[in-house]
Amino acid sequence: SLYNLASLELRENLLTYLPESLAQLQRLEELDLGNNELYHLPETIGALFNLKDLWLDGNQLAEIPQEVGNLKNLLCLDVSENKLECLPEEISGLSSLTDLLVSQNLLQVLPDGIGKLRRLSILKVDQNKLIQLTDSIGDCESLTELVLTENQLQSLPKSIGKLKKLNNLNADRNKLTSLPKEVGGCCSLNVFSVRDNRLSRIPSEISQATELHVLDVAGNRQEIFVFSLTYLPISLTTLKLKALWLSDNQSQPLLTFQTDTDPETGEKILTCVLLPQMPSEPGCQDNLPRCGALESLVNEMSDETWNERAVNRVSAIRFLEDEKDEEENEMRTLLRRATPHPGELKNMKKTVENLRNDMNAAKGLDSNKNEVNNAIDRVTTSV
Repeated sequence: SLYNLASLELRENLLTYLPESLAQLQRLEELDLGNNELYHLPETIGALFNLKDLWLDGNQLAEIPQEVGNLKNLLCLDVSENKLECLPEEISGLSSLTDLLVSQNLLQVLPDGIGKLRRLSILKVDQNKLIQLTDSIGDCESLTELVLTENQLQSLPKSIGKLKKLNNLNADRNKLTSLPKEVGGCCSLNVFSVRDNRLSRIPSEISQATELHVLDVAGNRQEIFVFSLTYLPISLTTLKLKALWLSDNQSQPLLTFQTDTDPETGEKILTCVLLPQMPSEPGCQDNLPRCGALESLVNEMSDETWNERAVNRVSAIRFLEDEKDEEENEMRTLLRRATPHPGELKNMKKTVENLRNDMNAAKGLDSNKNEVNNAIDRVTTSV
């Protein structure tokens, strides 16, 4: 009987159902039912024609009644953290909707009708089970933020290039093996993150997204011990990037790149010390400490095991310029040794101390003293 009620907040209670009479609140504009124990919504919820904000997050909803499509004035719909396996096709009727939040559900697909939401600005579908993204997403002409993190996507539709107002595109932690070249059509794209996927290349057309400032392609590898992202397109040099992430452990947002030539295609490419991206050893991915730019230091590894591996821890980086004779190329090869493991440093310190003790015991023997001092100098320099 509260006919003039405009806002009703019932968040964080133990509500298990809603009365049918709720439909009589014809002037209701805000309805917050978040964090309750709702399993069903009454069909009469579609009669709240003046509703602008509807929060249903944190419940037990397995479906949304198709009548919700009658809410022509609805601006924000939050159904995140439920058990939704699908959205009704009638959602296309929400012609005023600007924010659609469906994070943390069980969605495998989005309805094609979502393309009719021409005012939709923010769409968050992260932490679902999406196996594909509908082509109609390209018709959401007002979309500025699209979050697809933690799904099962293997590709993005070509129509994504039609999103001219898209500012933030996040598709981290999916199964993407390629990106459509049409993504370069997102001319307002500022942040593009495809971290932890299975990408083997980035399309050169990405450079057409001239507003791009942050690009995150860290952690793109297909399987254990299989290289994935091996180089970057040289067209990236035309962008005014402020951050290009290739690793969690980068010491700075931008790295120094070298030009090279792809031996298979002959095209000019960009490469650096972090490319190609290499996977961690099996069973160690959850135990990687953050130590500068090193990703190979593993917790709980014995000093003896480390010392055995340290012998072979030599990486060769070749900086190629113009093609010259092999002898000159050989001279440009730079050999780097990885930073010593803390266990190695401990052993070195112990060696120095032992040598110093030997020196003190041999104070009267000049020849021994000189020999020990020379040994100490060598070890100290090494440390």
